Amino acid sequence: MIPATTFAGQSVAVFGLGGSGRSVVHALTAGGAHVAAWDDGAASRERALAEGLPLADLASADFAKFSALVLSPGVPLTHPEPHWTVVKAKAAGIEIIGDIEIFFRELRASGALAPVIAITGTNGKSTTTALCGHLLRAAGRDANVGGNIGTAVLDLAPPAPGRHYVLELSSYQIDLTPGLHADAAILLNVTPDHLDRHGDMTGYAAVKEKIFANQTEADTAVICIDDDYTRAIAARAGAHAKLAPVTIGREIDDGICVIDGQLQERAGGATLAAVSLVGIRSLRGAHNWENAAAAYGAMRALGLTAEEIADGFKSFPGLKHRMQEIAQIGAVRFVNDSKGTNADAAARALGAFDTIYWIAGGRAKSGGIDSLKEFFPRIMRAYLIGEAAEAFAATLGTEVDSIICRTLDQAVRMAAADARAEGRPDAVVLLSPACASFDQYPNFEVRGDHFHDLVQALDGVTMVKGEAA
Repeated sequence: MIPATTFAGQSVAVFGLGGSGRSVVHALTAGGAHVAAWDDGAASRERALAEGLPLADLASADFAKFSALVLSPGVPLTHPEPHWTVVKAKAAGIEIIGDIEIFFRELRASGALAPVIAITGTNGKSTTTALCGHLLRAAGRDANVGGNIGTAVLDLAPPAPGRHYVLELSSYQIDLTPGLHADAAILLNVTPDHLDRHGDMTGYAAVKEKIFANQTEADTAVICIDDDYTRAIAARAGAHAKLAPVTIGREIDDGICVIDGQLQERAGGATLAAVSLVGIRSLRGAHNWENAAAAYGAMRALGLTAEEIADGFKSFPGLKHRMQEIAQIGAVRFVNDSKGTNADAAARALGAFDTIYWIAGGRAKSGGIDSLKEFFPRIMRAYLIGEAAEAFAATLGTEVDSIICRTLDQAVRMAAADARAEGRPDAVVLLSPACASFDQYPNFEVRGDHFHDLVQALDGVTMVKGEAA
């Protein structure tokens, strides 16, 4: 744990008592702050009480006595309307921050030379974060990975010389971190998502851009420049930080590009280093090439050699629920991409295979699957589940044979049977729902675990050895 000593002796309000919220309370208390914590949910309050956390109903509290409101990232800051704690904090003139901001204040106060790699983007940030942590550890570095992935940031090891922090940051977290300053900051892509929380795409992109706001010429901005928003952000970030542009499918004179699985680091039109990604199953597909190229740029900024990075790529196990190959029956492979919760994420999975028995559906997001039509020829049959089943069937129309299965259990049984019976080369049963899970599962992880268990129960299955990260 990182004690929040920068708030020692001060009174601090904390709202939101999920995992990161409880972590904040523990860190503030350990650092000597006086904490008043609250949550709108009774179950969250009961869990906090069981941990001995100091609860106080903030609805009746005088916010003028607090130095700050520490807000959990899931609580609305601006859209669709500010949470009532935000209204009270602004009226009292106190700052509104998140746990990531406390981390950066503690890091600065410690004086430790502990590099930070921060990663954001609409899609791919979890894989890139895990990959950066893996590359550092494989090269013998001390790497702590957390933030929006796995461990809450204040539950990581305290700052120490040579310790590296690899942080996945959502747009919600960035919005609460005015002091964010990363030695290497990565922006992967900006596509429509979370617009209910940021108003529109302009607002959403502006929050993502804040990851570079405090960088200087000593820092590196790694930006994938394959969409209009990121290209514009790169032009501005490159004015005050070292720019490492990344692109997939085309050669650039300066930066990092991947063409047909061959990664090149280029400067002045010359290739400085080349690394092959071909054959690395955990980094299959153009979307994973983007993740790998971005991670490469950050690692090079921190002093790793191209050879160290290439060796680390080969041993990367991938992430659960993200293009995770879990099993095989004969020549049929089973891939868990439960993290594919929107059409853009599902497109990355669909683009990685040619013969797909596709399990999709759940609670649909804006736009449905209209944007996936270019991948329809790759889909042998679609097995549709959840609330979106009828709407997805209508979109697929006569272009793709589809079956409304309703449940994942039925979809797995039918997809496995069809793929085996039809005997097509390179067949893949792919769970990439293009939907949120909340109609049938509490989160995408539970949905992916259920898929894993259903596949494991099939006759003749051979599970992939080893666990993904």
